[in-house]
Amino acid sequence: MNDVLLRLLRASRGAGVRISVAEAIDAFQAAEVAGFSDRTLLKDSLSLTLAKTVEEKQLFERTFDLYFSRDAVSSTAETGQSSENGGATLELEGEPGMSGSPGEGSGGGGGQGGLSRMMQENDQVGLTAAMERAGEAVGVSNISLFTQTNLYARRILEQMGMRELEREIEQARQVEDYALLDRLERARTELIEQARAFVERQLALFAAGSTRELQERILRTARLSELDRRDFIRMRALVRDLAKKLASRYGRNRKRDRKGVLDTRRTMRRNMAYDGIPFRTVWKREKIDKPLLMFLYCLTDVMSDIRSFAFSSNLEEVSRILEKEDTEEAITQILERIGFGSTNYGLSLADFENLAMGDLDRKTTVIILGDARGNRTEPRTDLMKSIFDRAGRVVWLNPEYRASWGTGDSDMLKYLPFCHQATVCNTIGTLERVVTDLIKEQA
Repeated sequence: MNDVLLRLLRASRGAGVRISVAEAIDAFQAAEVAGFSDRTLLKDSLSLTLAKTVEEKQLFERTFDLYFSRDAVSSTAETGQSSENGGATLELEGEPGMSGSPGEGSGGGGGQGGLSRMMQENDQVGLTAAMERAGEAVGVSNISLFTQTNLYARRILEQMGMRELEREIEQARQVEDYALLDRLERARTELIEQARAFVERQLALFAAGSTRELQERILRTARLSELDRRDFIRMRALVRDLAKKLASRYGRNRKRDRKGVLDTRRTMRRNMAYDGIPFRTVWKREKIDKPLLMFLYCLTDVMSDIRSFAFSSNLEEVSRILEKEDTEEAITQILERIGFGSTNYGLSLADFENLAMGDLDRKTTVIILGDARGNRTEPRTDLMKSIFDRAGRVVWLNPEYRASWGTGDSDMLKYLPFCHQATVCNTIGTLERVVTDLIKEQA
């Protein structure tokens, strides 16, 4: 049963349930105590052990139900009977994926091919078990693409003994036993459909994680300017995960707020070593889980006093908007305030001088994200020099490739002497590397 539980944990991770090694060990211990005879008890025990949020609990329970669902392999064959003239069948000496001899598990004794006999006796339990053993033998849990469905279904059928069944069908045709021929052909058609449905269920269970990993790899390397709107939700999740990872790796140790509502669940979990006596209490804190705000919040956890500005022809501070509004509303308000005008870096730098130049010191890091294309306006490199002289670090993240810097109306080469670091940043992958390097330097 260890393999059964391991595959369940793998499917749960693919569905989005975060499971650590320690939690996996707890799950094995819980399953050993609860046993596998009572499905509801097992599901509740594992859910309490693995799920950490309401969303994860729902994901795990759906995965559990799908993983242990058993679609009986039906048969239209008449139970326990052959044709009137005795029929014509072949001996099956033992097929891989079938348990024991052909007579085992179906209540009969030898004489017919195991698959054929189970189908004619309508042995749904035996057929279902045989299909699952065959699926395990061919490694169906490794399926990752929908186009592999027919391939795995065919392998499972062959493992169950489909070739012997085909020979029995052909022999029934030769001896003109049409009653047996009709039953076997109809049963074969249903078995093929059941095998495909079984493989599709495995695809739903085990391919989700692989598909998400593939999508994330694509999104990490895709240029941000080329993303479709439907990719934004997944992109926000990537940014949120990036921010959490950076915060947990490089974050300052902050004193937790002791005021608020007692977190009973976490308090009990923390005090399990003390027989549940709450020596160490845990208090609930305000949860911030808005994708881009989460990113800024986690950066604030490692870089203090972050202020955010947006610009086109002019520059305005948007820190309060990002703090108070959700992502969509924040974007709408920012666009309304800065408009859709042509970029003018000179005017934007002048606005920055009025708004924040006096707050810069050697502890300040200034990060500029832009293509440095000012539409042939005055670049005001004197203001960039002032920022460079006052700030401890100036970093410019340019979405254009270096070959484009300085071409056309690009002023990037003029700003370059006043940057401690200037790098191409147009994907989530490059953003992660840049921010990681920045935090390492701040740590």
